[in-house]
Amino acid sequence: MRNAFADEITKLGKADPRVVLLSGDIGNKLFDQFKTQAPGRFFNCGVAEANMMGVAAGMALCGMRPVVYTITPFTTTRCFEQIRVDVCYHNAPVIIVGTGSGMSYADLGPTHHSCEDMAILRTLPGMTVIAPADSTELRMALREALSLDGPVYMRIGKKGEPVIHQSVPQFRIGHAITIRDGTDACLISTGVIAPVVMAAANILDGRGISARVESFHTVKPLDEATLAEVFSVFPVVAVVEEHGRIGGLAGAVSEWLATRGPAGGRLLSFGTDDTFMHEVGSQDYARRKFGLTAQNIAEQVEARTPAGRTGAAAPATAR
Repeated sequence: MRNAFADEITKLGKADPRVVLLSGDIGNKLFDQFKTQAPGRFFNCGVAEANMMGVAAGMALCGMRPVVYTITPFTTTRCFEQIRVDVCYHNAPVIIVGTGSGMSYADLGPTHHSCEDMAILRTLPGMTVIAPADSTELRMALREALSLDGPVYMRIGKKGEPVIHQSVPQFRIGHAITIRDGTDACLISTGVIAPVVMAAANILDGRGISARVESFHTVKPLDEATLAEVFSVFPVVAVVEEHGRIGGLAGAVSEWLATRGPAGGRLLSFGTDDTFMHEVGSQDYARRKFGLTAQNIAEQVEARTPAGRTGAAAPATAR
């Protein structure tokens, strides 16, 4: 996804002289084409992310369209105060991009894990939170973000993520994309976990359960119309995210459910536990540890779907 980001921001920078790119000491070679197409508009701010966010806010208030890019924890939790006070308080149109989201950097330890970013940033007034599923959604989200007049946070993967969309779908911030139709259960995915969710839907299909899959690329604002529909139609609605279950997309959906009264469908939440992962391992290892596998998701949905088996016990990885 980061290669798609570099390519798309280069196109946008060439077309719009207001676009500037700020990096937290990564991606210098990655952005060689941007520097060629938009000379003088790439700034390596070094390992000083809080200062970088303040610089971006100042640029935005002067009429530029800054895009801030670095590894997810360092562009979110490390400079949360600057995002809150410098960017959001002034409603400055800064696009904050966190690469290697979730457990993409599982092998580098908890300092590089980002399982809280969507939770903390969606609490900020005026902040839009986006988690594209693949490079197709990323490109469209970046273009849409530049059309907004306020701050945007976008969490993306690292590299090698599969393309989910075989054709370019209609993309609007705040409106989910139906990836696959189904009649028995609904799986809601956000971000780069989408291939796992699609694999879970395929497993369910093989067991006679038709699963609809929705890409909730926008975590804030929520697509309340789609939520109202799926909770009225499906007995089970599973939210899957490579993020903590506290405060992420499932948390946002839970808050929405609490304000509207009883719902027909049951919410299942798949995400990381309320703990740090002290072991070092691959992203796939981390996903297995927290139950973010196609097999586990399919089994838990099947156990709670009338069209599936009954009486199956749910492990701690499904809520």
